[in-house]
Amino acid sequence: MEPVETSDPEGVDYGWVMQTTFVLTIVVGAPVVTALSLRVPLPTWGARVEFAIRVGAVVWVLVALAVFAYARRVEAGDGGSDPDEIDRGEN
Repeated sequence: MEPVETSDPEGVDYGWVMQTTFVLTIVVGAPVVTALSLRVPLPTWGARVEFAIRVGAVVWVLVALAVFAYARRVEAGDGGSDPDEIDRGEN
């Protein structure tokens, strides 16, 4: 069965960058927001939401920049390897 959709991007795969940024922002952001909220008085739900949005936005920007930098480095050949070119010893 063939995939519904395939992509062979030249340069940075922005779809991968966006998906990875989304997942890492949740995985990294939730503990960061929780840890930082322990030191701040947040008496109302509005204050809690505002705090989560402000801290989450900073986490999102930092994660997005890091993921994009990683994708550019891998695309340039400076890190990682292409999974299609891995020698699996099947000669």
